[in-house]
Amino acid sequence: MNDLRIPGVHDLREQYLAGETTPEDIVQRVYYHVTTDDSNAWIATRDKTDVLADVGELSKRSIEQMPLYGIPFAIKDNIDDAELPTSAGCPAYTYNPETSAPVVETLRAAGGLLIGKTNMDQFATGLVGTRSPYGVCRNVFNSDFISGGSSSGSALAVANRQVSFALGTDTAGSGRVPAALNGLVGLKPTRGVLSNAGVVPGCESLSCVSVLAHTVGDARLIERLAAGYDATDPYSRHTEGLFDGPLDTPDSLTVAVPTVEARQFFGNQEAERLFESVVEDCESLFGAVERIDFSIFEEASDLLYNGPWVAERLTTVGEFIKKHPDDIDLTVRGIIRDGEMYSASDAFEAFHRLEELRTKAGEVFEEIDALVVPTIGTIYTVEGEQLHPLEINSELGYYTNFVNLLDLCAVSVPTGRYNAGPTFSVSVVGPAFEDYLLTHVAEQLHTTEFH
Repeated sequence: MNDLRIPGVHDLREQYLAGETTPEDIVQRVYYHVTTDDSNAWIATRDKTDVLADVGELSKRSIEQMPLYGIPFAIKDNIDDAELPTSAGCPAYTYNPETSAPVVETLRAAGGLLIGKTNMDQFATGLVGTRSPYGVCRNVFNSDFISGGSSSGSALAVANRQVSFALGTDTAGSGRVPAALNGLVGLKPTRGVLSNAGVVPGCESLSCVSVLAHTVGDARLIERLAAGYDATDPYSRHTEGLFDGPLDTPDSLTVAVPTVEARQFFGNQEAERLFESVVEDCESLFGAVERIDFSIFEEASDLLYNGPWVAERLTTVGEFIKKHPDDIDLTVRGIIRDGEMYSASDAFEAFHRLEELRTKAGEVFEEIDALVVPTIGTIYTVEGEQLHPLEINSELGYYTNFVNLLDLCAVSVPTGRYNAGPTFSVSVVGPAFEDYLLTHVAEQLHTTEFH
């Protein structure tokens, strides 16, 4: 075991097929990482003997029958597994689920080896990775900087090569942001493609289970395996044909970016240069790149935390917070309790405006196939975030908040690196049910050198 790092999904499968390693060996490597981890990535893990028992079951099936044969993975601790408690980042909230989330059951049935539950911004409220009683999660490339959140532990477990992939959740960017900062692919599916049953959501009408992986191909495979209509999830949607059919060639696609005036880098000239380099790559790959008015998307982003969707968080954990105010992260408590200020008329006014914005966004996507934006506009230190938590969280969501509100899908891929260490990433955004196309666009932009 000279190299203890855990490969990505496709790479590990190739090693199994070539006889270069075994699931037993991989489990030993994983638990070496788990028992020596100092990144605060993990909240709870399964006993190694139980995971080895799963490996024993694999011997009854061939690798050809199981697309995730012996692939270790992690799940964010707001996603249920019947063998582990769920805390959603709050010890006082912890419960023991009777059943596993359907997405977890599906991945385990495909041969995946669930290792454990990962750290997160409490109640999935934050894009930072610092709002957890289980410890701050720091960037894997420079510990002075934030990891991003709220799927912070899932990002660290994959980026540190402790597992091959992880599930997170994504309401406002909670899967894409930590992927962006830590050299990973962050895939946010179309809402409802992956079941939300057995998930403690940030906002039930918006939240998605998301995938964090090393390659676009790995993330695409996990989405395809986990997708499917689930009648127990009222927001589930049918997915027949989502991953089928031929793709357009690059020179037949129309790609757009925001106009220069609409781009926000919050004073970070390095980020501005890194994004302009991606724009040049898009021009080389796809021909002329459209520059579009970003105001529709910016206004939708503003609605998320300045509108009644804050109040929606109360429907999940509001009563718990009232009864346990001292058990809640101070910033998280303040954000969720702010939902109490919105009236029913506020909600309907916001819903009506959102429908107008969705219509306008739909008109934009009638003219283009994909919108390419920075995933985040700049990077932040842990110290800076803790001094200005609300302002920085808002800035982190400038390019991510609008996606679920406008019923879009997105894939974040690293394309460069800041001198300070964290990776720079862009998101490829498109209409609902264009997941397959967007992954192929993102694949052409992805720079894979960071791990």
